[in-house]
Amino acid sequence: MGLVFRSRKKFGPLILNFTENGYSSWTFKIGRWSWNSKTRAHRYDLPGPVSWKQDKSGSR
Repeated sequence: MGLVFRSRKKFGPLILNFTENGYSSWTFKIGRWSWNSKTRAHRYDLPGPVSWKQDKSGSR
């Protein structure tokens, strides 16, 4: 298993995600709620190490 390079650039509520191959996806985050363009998943951070996620297949 090798090392994986990941980087994030934040511009207010917009987060650009990069990997070793370049641009990967973008995320829009307001408070505890976020949405990712690659996975098209809504995520809500709950207290502690828990979060709730609804991906594109569960939203139909």
